[in-house]
Amino acid sequence: MNLLVLAAGMASRYGSLKQIDKFGPSGESIIDFSIYDAIQAGFTKVVFVIRKEFAQEFKDIFEPRLNEKIETDYVYQEIDSYTEGFPIPEDRIKPWGTAHAVLCAKNIIQEPFAVINADDFYGRDAFEKACQFLTREAGSKLWANICYQLPNTLSEYGSVSRGICQTDENNYISSIVERTKVFKKDQNIFFEENGALHELAATSKASMNFWCFTPDIFNFSQELFQQYLQENGHLPKSEFFIPLVGDEFIQQGKGNIKAITTSEQWFGVTYKEDKPIVQACINRLIADKIYPINLWNRQLQTQY
Repeated sequence: MNLLVLAAGMASRYGSLKQIDKFGPSGESIIDFSIYDAIQAGFTKVVFVIRKEFAQEFKDIFEPRLNEKIETDYVYQEIDSYTEGFPIPEDRIKPWGTAHAVLCAKNIIQEPFAVINADDFYGRDAFEKACQFLTREAGSKLWANICYQLPNTLSEYGSVSRGICQTDENNYISSIVERTKVFKKDQNIFFEENGALHELAATSKASMNFWCFTPDIFNFSQELFQQYLQENGHLPKSEFFIPLVGDEFIQQGKGNIKAITTSEQWFGVTYKEDKPIVQACINRLIADKIYPINLWNRQLQTQY
């Protein structure tokens, strides 16, 4: 099974390459903990989506750690990837978002696969449930999202982007909407859109970009991307998000997306101020014997 790690982000709000920043006591990044959990769950290959300009630095860090533990591969998300001749605006700085990043793996992945962000800590339960779904249920008409409770996914230091999921009585997602400015204020949760504030229920399910797909997503998202470029490609900061693809998959009747709720506490880094909180969370998990003090210098066990 493949794990696709989205690591091409520019981390403008963080101020440096958080994908390779050190959070664990032995210099581990958040990606290290995700891959450790993925190996334990049964994933056999990890594919990194990165940018060419930091590819060598990235490989120098992860290749020695992962050698003989899991197969690795790389794809590059470039601003002109899969644009098929669409004229790139001169003021466009970065590529086209998370769904575009997934599309960049089209020629590498031919089996069911999971998608995660590089800067999010998901927890072992999430990877185990993703593995079970991919091996037992996934199909061309059934994908899944690992959902978290919205209050457990917010930063104390500013707004974040979250895919807000609505589910039906069968626990299938009926709609997914990407909210790009979600934040807490006076114990309530809001999102901002066109200058207006809207409240979100504390019981809302949030997509943290932990998805389970089949390769059918590639052709479907490639068609949507061409449409997206025609409608939004002139906007210098427009982004083609995975929730947009997921929502179109549902609304067009192509299939269903199962909401799989995890008991894990999510944490991650959007702002530099988030780093001490993440480090404290990781240290607590190590103290509780969930992880060894050095991930890669101890032989992996079949159980935690």
